[in-house]
Amino acid sequence: MKKIKLFSLIALLSVSLSCTDDLNTEPVVELSLEQLLAQDPNAINGIMSKLYGSFALSGPNGPGSSDISDDPGESPFLRGIVNLQDFTADGMKNRWGDDGLDQLTTATNWDENNKFFRYLYNRVYYTVPQCNNLLVVLNSVSIDNKDQVVAEVRFLRSLAYYYMIDCFGKGVLVTEAQNGVSTPLPESTRTELFNFVESELIQAIENLPQTNSYGRANKYAASMLLAKLYMNAEVYTGTPRYTDALTYINKIINEGGYVLDDNFVEVFSADNYMSSEIIFPLIADAIVSQSFGNTTYIINGSMNSATMTTTLFGNPGGNDAWAGHRATKAWYGLFGPLGSSTDDRADLFWTTGHTYEMNDYKEWTNGYPSTKFRNTNFHSSSGTPTVFSSTDFPLYRLSDVYLMYAECAIRGAGGTLSQAATYVNLVRNRSNATSITESDLTLDFILDERGRELNLEGHRRSDLIRFGKFTGGSYLWPWKGNVQTGTSIPSTYNVFPIPLTALQANPNLTQNPGY
Repeated sequence: MKKIKLFSLIALLSVSLSCTDDLNTEPVVELSLEQLLAQDPNAINGIMSKLYGSFALSGPNGPGSSDISDDPGESPFLRGIVNLQDFTADGMKNRWGDDGLDQLTTATNWDENNKFFRYLYNRVYYTVPQCNNLLVVLNSVSIDNKDQVVAEVRFLRSLAYYYMIDCFGKGVLVTEAQNGVSTPLPESTRTELFNFVESELIQAIENLPQTNSYGRANKYAASMLLAKLYMNAEVYTGTPRYTDALTYINKIINEGGYVLDDNFVEVFSADNYMSSEIIFPLIADAIVSQSFGNTTYIINGSMNSATMTTTLFGNPGGNDAWAGHRATKAWYGLFGPLGSSTDDRADLFWTTGHTYEMNDYKEWTNGYPSTKFRNTNFHSSSGTPTVFSSTDFPLYRLSDVYLMYAECAIRGAGGTLSQAATYVNLVRNRSNATSITESDLTLDFILDERGRELNLEGHRRSDLIRFGKFTGGSYLWPWKGNVQTGTSIPSTYNVFPIPLTALQANPNLTQNPGY
């Protein structure tokens, strides 16, 4: 049983926001939040549940409902993260060819009309006004642990803005101070958004608890988001901040109490709420938080009864195995010959009936489906396979922190290469990969290790950009630039285009260069 049930407040709080009509629209509530919290201060738990759920669920009434005026199946936040961070990068490809999805998976012909850019943009500007509205209300009500709740809301707002910074490079900065403002707000630069999120997280960390209810943010979830911001600061602002990243990385390692799970598969199984290494999850539940946008999208999309025994991974098969996602050799090739690799992570690809080369990304049998995520329990029997997933998405986890430490050390930002090698070997040895030495620690090695460990977890595009490998032709992967062997793509692709609907809604917004 999960320790928190998402969207338990459907009847109490109904928020309606059209992100394409007015980015500054104040959410409309059916019941005054002030009245609600005055009547029942404990209702804050349900309200917070809805805010957290906005990153994984589509709407308040099940998988067919949507909080925004976009397709409820295609538009959830986490689905957007996977589409834009993983399918645009080297390790994963999608074969469906939905309007706009081919352009993501081949990194070509990106423009302001692609609905998948709009989906993520709209989700950011759905979550942010919800947070702003609640912050305004919290200023005038009395509830237990008020400072902590405010800090959690600030964390969630910062998390939404982080994806605006990373994916689009600029946007509109709207806070509780502008709540209800009807005139279009000015465009904010990437640096302005960066500075705001940095300040918000530093304040939030002070008031967040050491531990929190499962699925809710603590000091270390916010420290991880801040460390991610600093790791990419040179991309975002032109000024490297790896030393600052290391400060928060060390706090997580030395104070957080997280420990790597004994088995890599534990982290991606349906009972991963028991994990000792997950710092911050996005919760999924096959009964109480059904969505086509959480890990259901990853698991079902990676299954096909035509070549796979899908029930081994908790998928019923048939029409519920969607036959969409396969890894490319840019991922499984990192392990060398899969049949002789000692690395447990190399076993998490379905190879029977599939070809090593992805000569046609639209052909299911080209490339290997990833079985990294599965809808089966690790610690107990799993029961009957279900359509919806109960596997939580580990947005932040300890092995990522260890690899971030190593990267900072290699970049000369502090720490030691000796400690970096120790942390990297904890990650590798957990999966029975061979140990490395300090002399093996190069940036290219760390990027590859991040691929082996973290692919399909929503980090790959950002990693490739930080390492200078995403655009241009220095690093090619299958179907980069819509060429089977890969080709150069323009540097403008380091950010996505601002959606046309956003440009139309706010005349102060301008399109990113090159689009």
